[in-house]
This record gives sequence, C-alpha cells and structure tokens, in this order.
Amino acid sequence: MSFTGSMIKRSTNNKGTGFTTFSSHERGFTLIELLVVIAVIGVLAASILTIIKPFEQFAKTRDAGRKQGLRELANALERYMIKNRLYPIGGWFSSEPGDNASNNSGDWIPGLLASNEISRLPRDPKGGASTNPICIGGWQRAYLYRSDDGYCFKLLSHCAPEAAGALSPTDPFLDPVRPDHAWMVCEPPGSPCCGY
Repeated sequence: MSFTGSMIKRSTNNKGTGFTTFSSHERGFTLIELLVVIAVIGVLAASILTIIKPFEQFAKTRDAGRKQGLRELANALERYMIKNRLYPIGGWFSSEPGDNASNNSGDWIPGLLASNEISRLPRDPKGGASTNPICIGGWQRAYLYRSDDGYCFKLLSHCAPEAAGALSPTDPFLDPVRPDHAWMVCEPPGSPCCGY
C-alpha cells in the first residue's frame, strides 16, 4: 500500500520493518540544481527590467500627472474668472513649503480654494529638492502661480519634469522662458503673463 504525497511506501524489506524510504537521490532537487534555477530566474528578471525600465515609466507617469494638474488648475482659474471677473492676484506663489517662492500658508493660489472652484490645490507628486542642475539655490519641484493684475495668469510645473525627453520643443506645455526646466499654462495666450 502506498500513500499519495508521502515520502514513505509500505513494502517489505530485508530488515522486516515493513517500511522503506526513498534514497536521497529520489527525494528532490540537489543544491546545484536549485542554484541553477535561481540564477536563470535572476537573469530573466534582469533582462525584463532592462526592457521595461520601470523607473523611467514611473517618471513618465508623474510627468503626465503634473500636466494634468496644470489643466485642472487652469480650468478652475477660468471658472473663478467667470464668477469674479479677475484671476486671483499675487506674485509667484509655490505649492511647496520652503521653496524660493512663498507658499502663502498652503493657499498658493490666493482665494481659489475658498471659491470652491477646486477641492484642493495640487502639489508636485515628488516635491522637495529638484535634481535639475538649473534649479539649485532653493528651488523645489513645485507648481508656481503668478498674476500681477488679475487679467492674465501663468502656472508652472517648475523644476519638476523628470523623464528623458520630457521637455520637447514641440510640447504645447513647454515654457519658452524656462525651456530646460518647466511646463506652463498661460491665459490668455500671448498675454504679458506668458513672459513671466
């Protein structure tokens, strides 16, 4: 009689115990076989990671989120303008505390939250110090806002673009004033604010 899934079989043997065990060769894999399988899996995983480039994909996803944040803010500012006949007025304000531009205690687009045109002001998905060498000296990955007179505004995703080739000259979000480190939305197009 044998038991399924068991390493012991019922049989007769010379010693009269009635049980025999499998030899060490029949029990499973040797250490060498296991190491070879692990090495093959490691090589396959490494080759797949070099093809997929997950960190580059994460950077592209964050960059797409930054552009979406600019669109949402621009739409909220347009709704604010329709109700109030002016955009919120203020010099450069930053979404990140500790940036060179003021954070204005978190209300970095003055009055936009209070107007209920947007439920929260977005912050950069990575925030903090930028790795862009142009952004040294206290500039952080952040959204920036400016409107001197309320008739036009400029929004930036400043010192934030990460993915290789993210700042393409054909990108409609590219800030012509900061082509090496920022995306922008400026309304109305061609207004003096676009030159900030």
